[in-house]
Amino acid sequence: MIILWIIGLFILYLVIYKAVKEGINKSVVGQSIERTTEPVVNKKSFTDDNLDN
Repeated sequence: MIILWIIGLFILYLVIYKAVKEGINKSVVGQSIERTTEPVVNKKSFTDDNLDN
């Protein structure tokens, strides 16, 4: 009985995961965020040089 519960919860997890992933990727907001995001550039800060010296 417990094994059936575990299998059912795993299937439910997969269904929810797939629905959320597809929903975000195909939504207007998700597509606009994907287009506008730029790679994060690590900027040097004052503390990086100050702590080394």
